[in-house]
Amino acid sequence: MLDKLKESIEKLSRLGIVDREHVEELVRDVQRTMLAADVDVTLVMRLSDAIREKAMTKLPDGLSRKEHVIKIVYDELTDILGGDKANVSVKPKRILLSGLYGTGKTTTAAKLARFYQKKGLKTTLVACDTFRPAAYEQLEQLAQRIDAQFYGEKNEKNAARIAKNALKTSADVLIFDTSGRNALDAALTEEIKSVSAAVSPDERILVIPADIGQAAREQAKAFHDALGITDVIVTKMDSTAKGGGALTACKETGAKVIFITTGENVENLEQYDPKKFVARIVGFPDMETLLEKAKESMDEKKAEKVMSGSFTIDEFYSQFESMKKMGSFSQILDMMGLGRFKGKIGDMDAQEGRIKKWKHMIDSMTRKEKADAEILNPSRVKRIALGSGTAESEVRELLANYTKSKKLMKSLSPAKLKRSGMLRRLGM
Repeated sequence: MLDKLKESIEKLSRLGIVDREHVEELVRDVQRTMLAADVDVTLVMRLSDAIREKAMTKLPDGLSRKEHVIKIVYDELTDILGGDKANVSVKPKRILLSGLYGTGKTTTAAKLARFYQKKGLKTTLVACDTFRPAAYEQLEQLAQRIDAQFYGEKNEKNAARIAKNALKTSADVLIFDTSGRNALDAALTEEIKSVSAAVSPDERILVIPADIGQAAREQAKAFHDALGITDVIVTKMDSTAKGGGALTACKETGAKVIFITTGENVENLEQYDPKKFVARIVGFPDMETLLEKAKESMDEKKAEKVMSGSFTIDEFYSQFESMKKMGSFSQILDMMGLGRFKGKIGDMDAQEGRIKKWKHMIDSMTRKEKADAEILNPSRVKRIALGSGTAESEVRELLANYTKSKKLMKSLSPAKLKRSGMLRRLGM
């Protein structure tokens, strides 16, 4: 969904003048994309009508017609995808996770624990899934991977008893991973209710995979009726075209999506903010999230240097290893508002393969060259290539990427964007 909508917005943004015919073309593009993303047809028609009705009205002060149309798309998409960001309280609590089989509930439990760990809270993962084979072992391994506490009773079949006994452990946040089935049957409903009664959770979160699309509406309603869910986490947002359907369906039930997952890594959990989510769709940079992830993954002072564009070639490379924790190159480009360039960059895996060679090149540089890449003349490039076992063209490619990155980060700095007035005029 993201890429197709970005293409439509990018096509509009390249136009000199926007008229009614261009607006109608945009509406058709949005309709096709949203329907392909499994968004309910009623919502798609509502969105289409809103764009048509508002696009050709009197322009607000300071906005061009093009900016006005993009702002309308941004506002309307934000509304149907959830509106305001949900509040996630960072305090001691008990969290009960529920969901059907195959939703990614167990890995989500570990991702959630990691989220609270980074906020300074001690977490315990509790294995209450007595139905799925190897569920106990999987959660235990995940707990070890993130250095969280684990509680489980391998041969105990009473999930409520396990949950109650887990309350004796010392932790700020207890996360209870419960059983799933292929459908919300009477047995699963009774088990979840018994676990909930045993621990009195502060949050009852439903885990739903994005690939079920509009079916999320019925699932959310059924679990809410049975359990009284407080929030939703949508998983597998990175691997399906139906994410829009799942997000809008949850919104229609009144359930608030608080997190989405975008990969298998325990770090691939992010707070769901509809405004930022849509901002990425229309190509606005989400520098706040990018900086937050950079600070989590890097030394804070170095992160600020990278984000400001003031970094040496040595710092340029040293942060690539840290940046892997921020997500894939594709996800980082989306946050930078540069998702439209992914196709032009080419094979992301090949790009990451080239980066591995950069370390050898940089190791072959002198301290002075690392501090000031501008002194790297042809003779120095030749020496570096020989010392690193690479071609001179590859060294020049590294230097070109370094220079482009510095210019890009400076051009996208929050201060410069604010001075440009574009985001301010769009109400962001």
